[in-house]
Amino acid sequence: MSSRRRWAVTLGVMTGMFIAALEATVVGTAMPTVISSLGGLNHYSWVFSAYLVTSTVTVPVWGKLSDLYGRRLLYQIGIGVFLLGTLLSGLSGTMTQLIIFRAIQGLGAGALVPLGMTIIGDIYTVQERAKMQAFFSGVWGLSSVVGPVVGGFITDQLSWQWVFFINIPVGIVAAAIIGFALKEPKLTAKPKIDYAGAALLMTAISLLMLALVEGGSSLTVLLQLHNILLIGGSIILLVIFYIVEKRASDPIIPFDLFQNKTVSVSVIAGFLAGVAMFGAISFIPLFAQGALGSTATEAGSLLTPLMLSWVSMSIIGGRLLLRVGYRPITVVGFVILTVGFVLLALFGRETPRFWLYFDLVLIGCGLGLTMLTLLIAVQQAVERTKLGVATSLNQFSRSIGGAFGVAIMGTVLSSGLAANLNEIALQGNTSLTVERAAEFASNPNALIDPQAKAAISPETLDVLQQAMASSIHTVFWVGAVISVFALLVIFFFLPKQKIELENKTDDDVGEKTILAQQTNINARNQPHTTG
Repeated sequence: MSSRRRWAVTLGVMTGMFIAALEATVVGTAMPTVISSLGGLNHYSWVFSAYLVTSTVTVPVWGKLSDLYGRRLLYQIGIGVFLLGTLLSGLSGTMTQLIIFRAIQGLGAGALVPLGMTIIGDIYTVQERAKMQAFFSGVWGLSSVVGPVVGGFITDQLSWQWVFFINIPVGIVAAAIIGFALKEPKLTAKPKIDYAGAALLMTAISLLMLALVEGGSSLTVLLQLHNILLIGGSIILLVIFYIVEKRASDPIIPFDLFQNKTVSVSVIAGFLAGVAMFGAISFIPLFAQGALGSTATEAGSLLTPLMLSWVSMSIIGGRLLLRVGYRPITVVGFVILTVGFVLLALFGRETPRFWLYFDLVLIGCGLGLTMLTLLIAVQQAVERTKLGVATSLNQFSRSIGGAFGVAIMGTVLSSGLAANLNEIALQGNTSLTVERAAEFASNPNALIDPQAKAAISPETLDVLQQAMASSIHTVFWVGAVISVFALLVIFFFLPKQKIELENKTDDDVGEKTILAQQTNINARNQPHTTG
């Protein structure tokens, strides 16, 4: 594989990642217009939830199948499914159709990022991967900045349907580049697919995600009977999945991976980092609007310094990684992340806004150092036959952590807000009654919707914002505690190992990668014997 061909593959991977990263921000900007066109405001959240659930549950399956069939085929299939869902979403005539087609889109999206990073792990040495993070981090940073702008422009100048259609030519280009540039060995034996394991895993995680997504608004909702049944069913299926996988000849998730300490610790730390990351991204804009009185535009712009510092520190961390190793970089990252959450929890309504931006930069720096390092650590710790599933597990643990984070922090917020407002009402020092407090606690949108906010007296609005600030401070303290747990896991359990540099020429890398894949695929698909 020549240097030119490797750069072509890299461009294809970056293009695929870009459409996946851009999708969330662009669609979010267009959704108010979509609702006015299709109706169905009560199903608003499921446009995002359907995509989140399917894109999460399929990640480990895509990774395992790429180990069996090769990266190129599975990556192209993933893009194809993604584009099919994208086209159908743009053609939707009802909100129900849009939700179903977004779920199809998510099925393909589950392949784009993990398989893209697996391909990069195949064709580049560890030192090259660490240095090239500027490109991949830049994709996410660029999408977070231009996504809302592009989404608003397309919606205003064309129509909301083009928010989806615009991805189709870009995705076709990405699939074509990978098809022409990435060369892999032909299979000489028919792979054995663990259908039972894949079905059990996807069903179990789907049930769990549905419960977390719906129950994340409050503890009362989470503890409703149907959500308890979903969680219980998920646990039962996961137990069955474990039993089936222990007996499978080539399981979807090889549990012997977790005997590798680097993999197991990285997955746990990635899960905790996902809890903190999605908690920050989800509740910082709400803090700005509901507690500080910012506009929606101002609240959305708060995530820009977080994302830019994330990108910058990923680049710096990649360079330092080669000199000091995984453990010091990750420890420093979680320390910075913890400090950022503590400062957010201490941020008052009268504190100068500059310090809020500073706190968000710290959180971005912490995430930039930890996410990259954990990914490369996992890729370096496994043999190439398991590179796809190991990389996917890294992404999967973060996504599941994010779902738990939003559910846990949403429950903390709603419970805290109800308690704070009820206490204020019982004191009798304001015009806020107990009934009115309960109404605001169950529907705090009045602090966000400009028209509803205008109808509230200044005195009551100040009381509501103060209660919201106190409740979200508790959420940020939860983020700080979770970051400390992740720090302790890394500090005490992540092995102190040096990075083994791979000094190979371009041709050596390509030739040895293909030979290794050919040997591993053939060996993996030979009949298993016992005795």
